[in-house]
Amino acid sequence: MSRIGLLSDTHGWLDPKLREHFAQCDEIWHAGDIGGLHVTDELQSWFPGKPLRAVHGNIDDALVRRVFPEHQRFALEGVRTWMIHIGGRPPRYDQNVSEELRTAPPDLFICGHSHICLVQFDPKLNCLYMNPGAAGRHGWHQMRTVLRFTLADGRPKDLEVLELGKRGSE
Repeated sequence: MSRIGLLSDTHGWLDPKLREHFAQCDEIWHAGDIGGLHVTDELQSWFPGKPLRAVHGNIDDALVRRVFPEHQRFALEGVRTWMIHIGGRPPRYDQNVSEELRTAPPDLFICGHSHICLVQFDPKLNCLYMNPGAAGRHGWHQMRTVLRFTLADGRPKDLEVLELGKRGSE
């Protein structure tokens, strides 16, 4: 069993509340638009020894892109996961991922980019879609959000949507 803290679209800023919200998580996942390596460095200092899985997003600079890939496919606790920053949403997936989603669907598809928190099961792909929304202060979202969930027995469970506050607040 692994507890996951999932965030996206920090755009260079981390809410200090995440230290408490993700304290009991086994891994931290960042679905892109990190906004600088200082963000991932800070996450790693807050959660030493815990794996950090991240992908770069469209606003990330060349340094972030050298450290973190565009997408990651991995399995944890029997859950095949694909994380990418720009992925669209069910059933309107981004054209860059739609073919691969149809031919090799994961159990869990994670993306960011839209700043819209959404968790939805796609019955056509037999896949759970997760977008944690945006955790940063910049963008068009009204509420900053992250997700926390458990992977166990080959499936995600115990999902929580955590609201961090309005976009401009700390």
